[in-house]
Amino acid sequence: MLYGFIEREERELFRLLITVSGVGANTARLILSSMTPSEIRNAILSGNVVALQTIKGIGAKSAQRIIIDLRDKVGKASETDELFVPEGNTIREEALSALVALGFPRRSVEKYLGKIMSKGDLSVEEIVKEALKLM
Repeated sequence: MLYGFIEREERELFRLLITVSGVGANTARLILSSMTPSEIRNAILSGNVVALQTIKGIGAKSAQRIIIDLRDKVGKASETDELFVPEGNTIREEALSALVALGFPRRSVEKYLGKIMSKGDLSVEEIVKEALKLM
């Protein structure tokens, strides 16, 4: 299956949630659609079983298991998020990520992106299309 996320934080939480025994991809998606990433993090860090139980399909045992398994991991992730702020050209990075996800080697993608980015101010979609034409 292929899942898409608007924010990086959602994707990271999804990956953490599916590591919990008894929480599959569908349950993780349901959790993320029921609460914001910050609400999920706060519920896990504060041990708020009731907040997690309000989500359809999450009972007391599942909520407790999520809290126990992810409390340390979520705490570490929130600390590192504050330390490392992404810098640089985010459009370039998004295009690079998209092309690498399609299976192209990172080094060759970086070489082509350098050529494409020198042409002017392009959107991520335009950059990806140009790179696909060149590859």
